[in-house]
Amino acid sequence: MHDMDFDHEHATMTEADRAALARAIWEQETVELTTVGIDIGSSTSHLLFARVILQRQTQGLSSRFMVIDRHVIWRSPIMLTPFLKDGTIDADALRVFINDAYEKAGYKPDDIDSGAVILTGEAIKRKNARAIDEIFANEAGKFVCATAGHKLECILAAHGSGAVALSKQRESTILHIDIGGGTTKLALIDNGVILGVMAFAVGGRCVAQDAKGEWTRIDDSAVLVAKELGISTDPVTMSDIEQRTRIARRLAEVAADYVLRAPLDDLGRALQLTEELPTGNAATAFTFSGGVAEYIFTYEEQEFGDIAKPLARELTQQLGKRGKIPLIDPGQRIRATVIGASQFTVQVSGKTIYLADKSVLPVHNIPVVHLGMSLEGDLDADTIAQGFLKAASLMDLDSGARLAAAFTWAGDPEYSRLATMAKAIMKAFAPSGKRDEMLVLMIDGDVGRTLGRILDKELHLDAKLVSIDGMQLQELDFVDIGELYDPPGVVPVVIKSLLFS
Repeated sequence: MHDMDFDHEHATMTEADRAALARAIWEQETVELTTVGIDIGSSTSHLLFARVILQRQTQGLSSRFMVIDRHVIWRSPIMLTPFLKDGTIDADALRVFINDAYEKAGYKPDDIDSGAVILTGEAIKRKNARAIDEIFANEAGKFVCATAGHKLECILAAHGSGAVALSKQRESTILHIDIGGGTTKLALIDNGVILGVMAFAVGGRCVAQDAKGEWTRIDDSAVLVAKELGISTDPVTMSDIEQRTRIARRLAEVAADYVLRAPLDDLGRALQLTEELPTGNAATAFTFSGGVAEYIFTYEEQEFGDIAKPLARELTQQLGKRGKIPLIDPGQRIRATVIGASQFTVQVSGKTIYLADKSVLPVHNIPVVHLGMSLEGDLDADTIAQGFLKAASLMDLDSGARLAAAFTWAGDPEYSRLATMAKAIMKAFAPSGKRDEMLVLMIDGDVGRTLGRILDKELHLDAKLVSIDGMQLQELDFVDIGELYDPPGVVPVVIKSLLFS
């Protein structure tokens, strides 16, 4: 019975009607993106296309989309990064390679919704980075372009290889080892959280052939080894496989010392590129990625004019003799890279923004430095400042660089606690009271306007300051902030998250 005094009827929905309704709801709540990940390094370059599905998680002004599915749909061949005679990357050859990949994959630049370009090693040097930037100049609004130093490379390899996900899945401590052309990157991961990273100069192309087949590439690390072993580094001597094997064996010994946390000798210390890993967490497994991993797990037999294969063999033997920790293939190996970048827009209420100067907006591709510590209870400015500095260091960012400092506010918004937080931000990012580069605060919590006002009006921070709350960010995020719409007093914020398979 229906308690209504007018005639009505129920129309029976057909299967087609239900499907159409479900599709309409899906389209309103779901976004599908085509994204590209491009990795340009000292030794190799490659790219891949992926399809990403995001779904709305909440309703209202601050609607958020989260990635619910992703899969790679096309991978390029692995290309040896082309160099010119002066040592710079051949941007024209790289452009041809990328354009050819788009064509073979069946895509045009306009088909791509978002992407990520990661530059590592030689590619981050100023001349190279500038030339590569020109390739993607027209995609500036859609792409994340990140230059990765040693520490960020460690983090990208740990995520891109699948090691972080594996550690979380197994609820265990894993040491991830990425052995590239010139360096080895380590990441200590506990239950899916990266505790620390380090890098040292051991790689599969420390000794390599040039385009003519002559053994002319001798990295500084190989020169040090050759000197210790009494080996000449001229092309004729390097053409002797026995001499190259001796160098590979010595490099493997150094790498094993780092991996097994053994005391370092003089050569080991000379090859160290960053500070050491934190102590206290013992790895229950080793995971590997990078070109040398292809030989460690016997996926590759062919050699490519370098010492990657003998280095893999010697390192495997060293680890087998000196320990019993299992070696695990996390899945990606040489393709331990981003598959692109998801992105979604969040409209933020003007009531939560502190913006002293509207002219500083819009801005694009600001890297996020996430504090990653609890702010409940009493706050200590020095501890928080050190946390921010550590997070910036892991992203290979100077504290004075243009960045977005992100954190989750917890506890009461009492003035004393907010003032302590403001002092911590000053200590970390403007110890002299002045910054040349913009500082963006991205806060998960409702204190953006108050905190921005304290920094500007009370601590007299001399900088371009933007403070926005209602933001849930994480490491390896980048943000775009559009111009202020007044009225109604909102800014569009595009969050671009690096994605991994």
